[in-house]
Amino acid sequence: MGKGKKGYRLGFEKRDERERSFIDDLEKGYSESGLTDIEKLMNFSMYVPRQDIATFIYKYELFKRVVNVHGSIVECGVAFGGGLMAFAQFSAIFEEVNYTRKIIGFDTFAGFPHLSSKDSGSSSGHSRVGGMAVDSFKELEKCIGLYNRNRFLGHINKVELVKGDVMKTIPKYIKDNPSLVVSLLYLDFDLYEATKVALKYFLPRMPKGAVIAFDEVGHPDWPGETQAVIDAIGLNNLRLERCTFDTTRSFAVLE
Repeated sequence: MGKGKKGYRLGFEKRDERERSFIDDLEKGYSESGLTDIEKLMNFSMYVPRQDIATFIYKYELFKRVVNVHGSIVECGVAFGGGLMAFAQFSAIFEEVNYTRKIIGFDTFAGFPHLSSKDSGSSSGHSRVGGMAVDSFKELEKCIGLYNRNRFLGHINKVELVKGDVMKTIPKYIKDNPSLVVSLLYLDFDLYEATKVALKYFLPRMPKGAVIAFDEVGHPDWPGETQAVIDAIGLNNLRLERCTFDTTRSFAVLE
C-alpha cells in the first residue's frame, strides 16, 4: 500500500473492496503515466477521484456566494490544505486585486489536542487525542510561497496559517487583528469545544450575507459539531442548505 492510500480522505479503513481496488489502480495508473508531474497537474481531472472534484466544486459554490461580501475567509481545520488553497486560488482568479481578503487557516497540524464528553459516541477511529493528525504545515508554507509567485499583488500576503490549539490561537488572533471581518467561516474542527470557540469569536464579525459552512453537522461520527451549533446559534435559527452532489456538508447564509 502506498504511503498516501492508507489515509486517503482520512477514511480509507471504511472503504469496501471495490473502492480499495479503485484507489490501488488509480495510484498505479498515476505512477505509470508517461506525463510529467506538471502535465498531470494541468490535466488533473484525469486522475482526481470524482468525490474530490465534487468537494472542489462545493467550495467554489461557497466562494461564489461571498465573492461580493466584504471580509476574509476563515477555514477551521486545514488538514492537507486542499480546501484552504482552493479558496486562495478562487480569490486570485476572480478578485485579483482584492488584497484585503485574507484566507486564514487554523489547525494544530498535530491532530486533536483533547476531546470533550459531547464528542463521545463516535465510531470513527480518528475520534481520539491525536486523531486527524496531518503534519502539512511546512509543505503548505512552500505551496503558499509558490502561489504568491503566480498571482497579482503577490508581494502582499493573502494566505495565513495559524498553528496550535485553537482554544488559545483563535482568541489571540482576534486580539491581534481587531479589524477582522469574516465573509466565510468554514467549520471543519469536528469537535464540540473547538467549534464552539470558533463560533464565539468569529460569528460577531460576520455581516449579513456572510456564509457559515459546516463539514459535519448531522454526521453521527462527529456529534460535537452539531451540539456546538445548537448551543452557540440554535439550528432553528439557520436555514441549512446543501448541494445536491454532496452528502454530508451544509451551509447557511446569514440573514
